[in-house]
Amino acid sequence: MKLGKHTLPIGERTCIMGVLNVTPDSFSDGGRYADLDQAVEEALKMAANGADIIDIGGESSRPGSRPVQASEEIDRVVPVIEALAKKINVPLSVDTYKSEVARVALAGGATIVNDIRALKGSVEMAGVISEFNAGAVLMHMKGSPENMQEDLRYGDLFEEVSGYLAEAIVIAEDAGIDPEKIIIDPGIGFGKTLEHNLLLLRDLRKLKQLGKPILVGASRKSFIGSITDKDVTDRAFGTAASVAVAIMNGADIIRVHDVSEMSDVARVVDAITGA
Repeated sequence: MKLGKHTLPIGERTCIMGVLNVTPDSFSDGGRYADLDQAVEEALKMAANGADIIDIGGESSRPGSRPVQASEEIDRVVPVIEALAKKINVPLSVDTYKSEVARVALAGGATIVNDIRALKGSVEMAGVISEFNAGAVLMHMKGSPENMQEDLRYGDLFEEVSGYLAEAIVIAEDAGIDPEKIIIDPGIGFGKTLEHNLLLLRDLRKLKQLGKPILVGASRKSFIGSITDKDVTDRAFGTAASVAVAIMNGADIIRVHDVSEMSDVARVVDAITGA
């Protein structure tokens, strides 16, 4: 996958997306990287430890979180993106569903938009991504972060998730987004019960029918805490298990906080599966 001056080896091995939250209220590391220098240092460390993508987010999407103004989100993420674009040799992703944030971030050096609303939160988002010839991550979410855990009923989980993502792919391609730069994400933890999350990981390969690379973001999420009874800061081993299963069941990219450790997990699973 060609992204600006970078190429992601999709299909050759599992790619690692490192999570860099520059928010005061992220569920796992809120406030830790709000300082520009700290954020840049952490991103450089992740790249050195095996990250193929750095995903920079300026608005928390934890359950019950409230949206922030686009201007505030821009103030949080764009200085980090601009600084990293001059220092780092991996593609930068901006985690946003707002087209105005995406536009400034892409102009500043990002080459991927990771959109938790799958282009459905802004009528202009698909056009902005197309204009910059950027990559797009399209994620399934039931509702919004504010209310996504309130109505968790599905008639057929995979039919609804795959149908939602198929619609988003059509929106993307109709807007001119390069079909070779579209990635799908089933949205682990976004409007799902524990059982839904487990089923998505168990039968992830069903989403291969959509013909796009699959990204899975299960890192440190509450379903792992429900199983292990561990706090968010102590879920590395549970995350490693979910990462291994996701890769074995078809994930092309894993989105993680603990880049060094999960890079090792990915390498071992790739070696076992012959990827």
